Amino acid sequence: MPVYNKLVRDRIPEIIEQSGSKSIVKILDTPEYLVELKNKMHEELEEYKKAQTDEEAIEELADILELVYAAARNHGAAPEELQNVREDKRLKRGGFEKRLFLIEAED
Repeated sequence: MPVYNKLVRDRIPEIIEQSGSKSIVKILDTPEYLVELKNKMHEELEEYKKAQTDEEAIEELADILELVYAAARNHGAAPEELQNVREDKRLKRGGFEKRLFLIEAED
């Protein structure tokens, strides 16, 4: 049986069983969960960086967004609250649409 040792989506054990296989899972405590959320975000970010098509990129971005929402909930913020913080920062500092790349700034 392959060993994964990684955070998976909630329905993955059910999907594995439906395919006729078995899985072993454990429920993480909060500190472990935060560590594994961060590890999973890194994994999904690497997959996004390797995406070859827009479709693949969107799939990976959706995974990252799901992880961001899970992390926000774990830190006590609903997705709506996270959106409000994002919008406030966007109003104060802007977004990333202009594709600005800062080379240098005087102290």
